Amino acid sequence: MSSITKPYLCAMKKSLIPNLFTISNLICGCIATVSILYGWFGMAFIAFILGLLFDFSDGLVARALGVSSEMGKQLDSLADLVSFGVVPGMILFTLLAKGWYGDEWNSYFPYLAIPGFIFTGFAAYRLGKFNLDDRQDDEFRGLATPGSTVFVMGLMMAHWQNFWNLQPWLTNPWFLYAVTFFMGMAMVGDFKMFSFKVKNTKWKGNELRYIFLAISISFLFIFQYLGLSLAIILYLILSLVFTNRK
Repeated sequence: MSSITKPYLCAMKKSLIPNLFTISNLICGCIATVSILYGWFGMAFIAFILGLLFDFSDGLVARALGVSSEMGKQLDSLADLVSFGVVPGMILFTLLAKGWYGDEWNSYFPYLAIPGFIFTGFAAYRLGKFNLDDRQDDEFRGLATPGSTVFVMGLMMAHWQNFWNLQPWLTNPWFLYAVTFFMGMAMVGDFKMFSFKVKNTKWKGNELRYIFLAISISFLFIFQYLGLSLAIILYLILSLVFTNRK
């Protein structure tokens, strides 16, 4: 092997490592989608959490290895569309089907549940917009797709758990249509959302992040899985009230 090609091949191998994390995120999204379809909500939740971790890690690994690339950026968006676009769309589709047709909804095609996939369309638009927007380094514009998926996942798990006997509410079609529209508009909106990129662990400059974290943890203790959805609502409120004043 020549001295010219060896460094090039070495760089190629290094660049594959973060891409493997990204593809793992995509595979987790596929597993979650199938699990939701078969009613394996616990497995869907585990796959989603793993996908979220892979999505968070691929960028860190790429920066640590110094191999960030346009290919990695495109792969990341494609993986996110599955894990944070198709997955929540499938959740809303399933909950809507249960709401309109009951537990026997899979005996025939639930046409009235199709609007749940409008969420997926919003997510695709959001990801395309993010790739073209150079303002989103230190803050987001609109709710990121992982955050919106956390919200929908919280509803699914609260339904599965039947927390406070909320199943009838969590399968109410009009509530779910409203969720689809509201979260979709939150994703494509142009308002500022504070990010979780921190330069230090000091209180000053990170007040909003620490307040959000403390209240979100209390939500999880009190409301269990539903606390995930409530934490995203809190995130939206804090961002709209404080971040957009600047």
